[in-house]
Amino acid sequence: MLDPLVSAEKARRAVSRALDPKRRSTLGQFFTPPTTARFMASLADPRRKRIRFLDPGAGAGALTAAWVAEICSRTHRPEEVALTAFEIDQDLLPPLRQTLAACERACAEVGIACKWEVRAEDFIEAAVCALDKGLFPTESLAFDLAILNPPYKKFRAESRPRQLLRRVSVETSNLYTAFLALVVMLLDDEGELVAITPRSFCNGPYFRPFRRHLLSNVNLRRVHVFESRDDPFRDDDVLQENVILHGVKGVRQERTVRISWSRTPEDQNVVERAVPFRRVVRPGDAQAFIHLVLDREGQAVADAMERLPCTLDDLGLEVSTGRVVDFRARRWLRSQPGADTVPLIHPTHFDGGGVQWPKPTTKKANAIVYNSSSAALTVPSGIYVLVKRFSAKEERRRVVAAVFDDRIVACEAVGFENHLNYFHEHGAALERLLAWGLSAFLNSSPLDMYFRQFNGHTQVNAADLRSLRYPTRAALIELGRKLRGNIPSQDALDAVVVDTLGLRSRRPHSAGPRRSHTDEGLVGGSKSHDGSNAHYGVRSEALPKEVGTKHTRDRSAVYPPSI
Repeated sequence: MLDPLVSAEKARRAVSRALDPKRRSTLGQFFTPPTTARFMASLADPRRKRIRFLDPGAGAGALTAAWVAEICSRTHRPEEVALTAFEIDQDLLPPLRQTLAACERACAEVGIACKWEVRAEDFIEAAVCALDKGLFPTESLAFDLAILNPPYKKFRAESRPRQLLRRVSVETSNLYTAFLALVVMLLDDEGELVAITPRSFCNGPYFRPFRRHLLSNVNLRRVHVFESRDDPFRDDDVLQENVILHGVKGVRQERTVRISWSRTPEDQNVVERAVPFRRVVRPGDAQAFIHLVLDREGQAVADAMERLPCTLDDLGLEVSTGRVVDFRARRWLRSQPGADTVPLIHPTHFDGGGVQWPKPTTKKANAIVYNSSSAALTVPSGIYVLVKRFSAKEERRRVVAAVFDDRIVACEAVGFENHLNYFHEHGAALERLLAWGLSAFLNSSPLDMYFRQFNGHTQVNAADLRSLRYPTRAALIELGRKLRGNIPSQDALDAVVVDTLGLRSRRPHSAGPRRSHTDEGLVGGSKSHDGSNAHYGVRSEALPKEVGTKHTRDRSAVYPPSI
């Protein structure tokens, strides 16, 4: 049987080597490898005699070819398919047309009538024109299935894509969410969507309108997480944490969502769970964060963290982003402190849970001039808890906190650079014991493990920190009293946090779940004398009956064999 994906993959490899890297970056192009394309195609299951298929940003046509190969191999096939592929890059049009011609021949071999069309135009422009009828209606665009690997690139508020999207009430700042939002609008009811995207849309204020749009229109059926940041697009040097999502438009959200995980597309050991939707999107969550809990251990951590009693408002605390933006405040920045300056703290000043200042070897400014014009960029001296907004890939924790203490860095005021978030008490400094306890809680492994369930990238927004639940003020002060400003090892810190706050969780060794072939108790861990998982206070917690876990060893059960 003719496999059109073979033709698409040859074209992809040839074109990928020849394309200008700068142009690819401008267009946000990342090509889909064949194993990933086959997996995505296997998720779609439209049961119609005639299927209108959409591949926006089609590249060399790998996703279209994978889906055609998939339906040609099935017992129950459609009678007719209409393939529509959008591609704006002129260099990709010849191989894309070759791929679609191969799709037509593959369909003919098994008796499927196939029509195809390559549209050499901007997908956003075409979709908006079709959706925004106005006084001059254009052609209609409607589809039963869309499989896509959208471009990944931010755009500015004044850009042409942003202006177009506002015509159809779509608010987003990245091409990949713009493509997804438009695809949802172009699908007919019961139409299916399969997409591979960065995981960044799951949290953060910038993606909140998109999350609401997606969740209000699509029944989320399946989310697959790749632990490895580079393997899904290893030929393109992509360092993103990626997910594949599958949903159906215009039908009621089912009670459960299938959450699965593997390290790479080729990984034969796939972990799959049926998770209640209310655990994926918390009822009443105004941010509509999407939590991807990959195993029972992670669920136990989530339950423990969500039972914590307080919000930041309850504690009388706030978290803000540092006020000093380097390029805007350049005239006041100084490499070293002077008589007219106050400290300026960057992430580079973090040192083992505290702050080392000044740092003579850093290329960053150590100080900011303190006068009537720059004073608004600073805060009063005192003690604050700082959190990096961007954690380095090599750091073990996603949330990295440190305490700024004016007893160690004496000053009249202090500036926090924009790559930091800082906790404060309505603009004022924190109590010392409270600050120590809060920093310990933020640096703990249970908090890190929970945070990774909804944050799939290295950015930590103030909105993410506001969304967390916290111990009581008294519990944080007690934690601070036990530590007394000492910064123990991670193991010792976790032990104190678990003991003081009564958390039951384990320190994660990676972002992914433990591998196991049993669903009894928590996955992994050492046994105590009474037989319980006692490493860092781990104890198994019963999950609702509708929650199950499937550990798939047979690759063909998840990834269909080559055709």
